[in-house]
Order: sequence, then C-alpha cells, then structure tokens
Amino acid sequence: MARIKSKKYQGVYLNHLKDGDISYSINYKDMNNKKVWVTIGKKSNGVNEKFANTKRAEYVNKVKTGTDPLQHKKKKNIITLDTIFQKYKEFKATESKDIIRTEQKYKAGIQKVFGAMDLHDITTDKIVAYRKTLLDKKRAGSTINSYISFIGTLFNFATEEGLYSQANPIKSKKLKAIKIDNTRERYLNLEEIKELYKAIENEGTFTNATKEELTLFVKLSLHTGGRLETILNIQKKDIKLEDGTVTLKDFKTNKTYQGFLSEELIAYLNDYLKGLTFNSYVVGGMNTKKPTRTISRHLKNMIDKLFNVGLDIRDTKNRAVIHTLRHTFASHLAINGVPIFNIKELMNHSDINMTMRYAKLAPSSGKEAVRGLYR
Repeated sequence: MARIKSKKYQGVYLNHLKDGDISYSINYKDMNNKKVWVTIGKKSNGVNEKFANTKRAEYVNKVKTGTDPLQHKKKKNIITLDTIFQKYKEFKATESKDIIRTEQKYKAGIQKVFGAMDLHDITTDKIVAYRKTLLDKKRAGSTINSYISFIGTLFNFATEEGLYSQANPIKSKKLKAIKIDNTRERYLNLEEIKELYKAIENEGTFTNATKEELTLFVKLSLHTGGRLETILNIQKKDIKLEDGTVTLKDFKTNKTYQGFLSEELIAYLNDYLKGLTFNSYVVGGMNTKKPTRTISRHLKNMIDKLFNVGLDIRDTKNRAVIHTLRHTFASHLAINGVPIFNIKELMNHSDINMTMRYAKLAPSSGKEAVRGLYR
C-alpha cells in the first residue's frame, strides 16, 4: 500500500503491509536540499510513530551540523584528512615554493587532532570545539584563523578531486573568523637596536647558528626592510657593493625589487663576501639556504627576553617580533624625513595605504607645529 502521512508528526509516514504489520518511514532534506526517504522499521519490531519522529529529529539535527545521517551506510573507503593533505602537497609542490611552511603548519596545528579522521567525521561542531581548545591555550587569533581556513582549503581540494561531496564543515556561522587587529605599531628605537646586537654578541652559543649569522640577518633586515624569507634568500650575486644596491625577492608577489645598502653595511659586507662563492646565500655562507626555523627560533627567543616580558601573547600592537625589524626600517626612514612615497617603494608595498601608517612619524607630521600652538 501507499505511504500514509502521519497526522501527529511532520515527515513521518506509515505503510500498512499485507501481513497486517505497519512499516514506518521518514523523509528529510539533506545538505544538498534533496529529499531523502529512510525506512525506520516495523511495528512488530517495537517501532511506532513517536520513535520514527525521534529518529527523524536526530537526522535533521545531524544535517544542521554538517553531518550526513546515512554516512555509516555509505562508507566503503575511508578517506582521512592526512590522505587529502598528501594529495594536496603533491599537487602544490609543482607550483608553490611555500609548501614546506604549509606542511609545518599542518603538522603543528591540525594533524594531531584531525589527521587520522575520516573526512565525513570532521563536523562543524568538532572544529568549533577544536577552535575553543586553541583559544583556551591563548593561541593568537591569526594562527587559529589560519588553521581553520586551511582545513577548509583541504575540504575544497577534496571536493575538486571528487573525494568529498558534502558541504564544507567550516562554512558555518559558528566558525566566523576571529576578529583581530593586525596593526603592528611596534618598532625598535636606537637604544633597543643596540641592545639586540649586544644580546647576540653576549650569548654563549647558538644551536646550528653562529653569532655572525644572526648579526648579519639583523643588519640586512634593518637596512633593507626585507621580510624573513626575503633576507634568508639573498645571495652574493644579488649584492652590488660598487653601487650599494641589493636585489630582493618578495615572496608575496613572487617578484624582485631593489634595496639600498648603507655605508656601514657596505663596509661590513666588503670583507665578508670575499669568502663566498657567487651563488652562496649571504646568511649562512653556504650554497643552500639557512633553515628558516633555525634563525627564527633564536631571534624570537632573544626578542621575547629583551622586549616582550609581561606582555600578553595576543598584544600584537606592543609585542616585538622578527617582523618588527621590517617596521623599524620603515619607521626610522619616516623619522628621518624620507617622503612617504619613497618609503612605499623601499618597502615594496603594493598600496600606499599600507605605508601611510608611518606618516605620523615624519618630522612634518605636524607634531611640532601643534606643540607650538598659541604660544
């Protein structure tokens, strides 16, 4: 016989069988908004309308949280997030030089929690719980956003590869990006710069790094404003001592731009570069790049001890980080009266608005004029 709609419960149907038994079924809309029919069971097995309605409510709630209620029936081959990441890594290795950092991010923040899980078991609620754990550990908002965004990237990749057909679990109002203030206003004054050099010199030994390498990294950062990877990728062939220029690589845009060297740095490099081959990397002096982790680990520890004691880890405006060296370069240019458009070019900013934060430091910013008002 045909299904009969329940008079008590929405989406519940009865089917009177020839043997006198009653079969109960339900329908609901899945994550693709398609109607799905499911047989719950027979009256002879203890099933009734109320029970069928309860099961339907369970199915509907699972759909709301991004879970397929019938996934347990559909599963044949488990596809884990680790599997998707390996495929993603292989795909990206041909077009991205940043895959090493991407892998570090995955292993450091995502793999232990979700790596071995089947994609269909990674629900929105589980990601929300994961985010709460990171917040409780006082991880930076930008880091948390980065982790969750990358989980979404892997799900999108799985969908493109035909390995996943449900809604991306991060596409939920529950997982709106954490609002953060990325404006870093911190820069080092002249005394703090001296403190940093002195701290490097007074340190006993560094694991897998030398005082000269760290000192040179700081000098190049403060004199060119290059980012971490930019500085570590400078080779001897990029430096022209005769005209005081250096070719810098911007890994954000994958383009090169020109920087200038101070007389102090030219004098320092004049002797140092003599011992390097044409293709040697300046920091490290070898034909292979100095590992980013080695330099960043040592400098981060020193900067934290010198300038961040007592500051909350999320206080991005006041904490000093390695990137602060880049801000220091631009800030001191502004303090010394370099026009804002020149600073834009030296920083290789794509938009003048990115450079305008330094305008308030310029001698002509109006500070002195205001101080002298009405005298």
